[in-house]
Amino acid sequence: MSGARDRGSFCVRSAFIMGAEAVPVSVEVTIGGGLPNYTIIGMPDATVLEARHRVDKAIRACGFEGPHAHITVNLAPAELKKSGTGFDLPIAVAILVASGQIPTEGLKECLFVGELGLQGEVCEVRGSFAYAMLASREGLRLVCAPMSIPACLESCECSTLVALSRLRSGVGNLPGPVLQKDNEEPSGALSEDTLDFSQVCDQEVAKRALVVAAAGNHGIMMVGPPGAGKTMLARRLPTILPPLTESERVEALMIHSVAAQPTESIARGEPPFRAPHHSISRAGLVGGGKPVMPGEISLAHKGVLFLDELPEFANNVLQSLRQPMEDKRVTIVRADGSYIFPSDFMFVAAANPCPCGHLGDPGHACSCAPARVESYQARMGGPLVNRIDINIDVARPASRSVIEGDEGMSSAQMREMVLAARDFRAHRQQKGDDDRRPTTSFDPGALSAFETIANRLAMGGRSIARAARVARTIADIEGHQRVSKDDIIEACSYRGRSHG
Repeated sequence: MSGARDRGSFCVRSAFIMGAEAVPVSVEVTIGGGLPNYTIIGMPDATVLEARHRVDKAIRACGFEGPHAHITVNLAPAELKKSGTGFDLPIAVAILVASGQIPTEGLKECLFVGELGLQGEVCEVRGSFAYAMLASREGLRLVCAPMSIPACLESCECSTLVALSRLRSGVGNLPGPVLQKDNEEPSGALSEDTLDFSQVCDQEVAKRALVVAAAGNHGIMMVGPPGAGKTMLARRLPTILPPLTESERVEALMIHSVAAQPTESIARGEPPFRAPHHSISRAGLVGGGKPVMPGEISLAHKGVLFLDELPEFANNVLQSLRQPMEDKRVTIVRADGSYIFPSDFMFVAAANPCPCGHLGDPGHACSCAPARVESYQARMGGPLVNRIDINIDVARPASRSVIEGDEGMSSAQMREMVLAARDFRAHRQQKGDDDRRPTTSFDPGALSAFETIANRLAMGGRSIARAARVARTIADIEGHQRVSKDDIIEACSYRGRSHG
């Protein structure tokens, strides 16, 4: 970064969001002769070109003099398509320095990002956490609008975040770090105790399956009549998951910040929970748009993606999940490049057994024609559901249990089982166990039972491998060094709806 005020030019550092990261950009401004005008080059999009009008009005509103000359703004590197409104602040700063209206001291160590209002106020832009991470890596001070990420300083180890509320208030006399970490929990935040599995009556079998799913990060699908409690069970799943590690928290904060989503719960280490409506588009689920934004599967990274009423989702939308579920990331290719978003999530789905929802319900008669039931259930089959490890039927709870408010396992009890199983697995792996071939740790009786069940259910290769992994998880929950016959029987009972 260098500049010469006597030639009417200056350069400041900035960045823009590309995918899930901030990409550094040099904003070079030259003020020369000619008719007053702004020219912005370096592959700007329409939002960047609009900065010409916002910057000019903001500079004059703050008491500075708008240069009566031709201003050329170059965004380097020019080969990358630039988007966003975050270039307003760096362009204004570079113009003020190039025109000799503010000093240059301290500006070389700053990264400027922010949108300007017509009265000179500095407005926040999406991706503030990603910009803070970039500034931390580059050893720079991030100069931006007041940020809304309370854990930003701690997470990115960037202790020099300068918050500007207005262009005039700080430019030319940048203070030290004025944004301090807020140790108080944000007002209105939901307490971890708001949702608890003890509130779900008469569903101990389903709770057991959820413990297995959480312990091994397995996908799970619940099928049952309306009112059985499928959604209640799914929404309480994050309460039994371990808190996010520091690296997971940074990844999740980055994605949510880029997507302009709330980050308070992520900053506290709570796994994200996403439950999109069945009318969602393919781009909304896996990512896309213009500019390219992360989808729901990336917002659920290191957390839970819950699809309620699974058969109501469009088939092409559901099938787009297959590759991200295997690869733990999604790659979106556009004319201006490839965008990679992480998508390591726990998949949870819920569905009715038929269109009316009462097939197999002893308390209600199903009114659906056989052909309609077959067509409806076909939407729950195929390659996607074959990739779900655990499939369970959720029956309607007994009326007496609901009326009397019976309580079963609580979230605290289930979380203790999940954490113990994960610790046991980590201990096994330290001793050299290879979970990529889980059948090597099967008892002879378990192998024999597994072969018999697999032949009886005509299980395919993928289902056999997934059932073996679920059995290994069940053994970890029970503290078994080797998988027993009971473990494999329970695991195979979870493959009833997708055993192909």
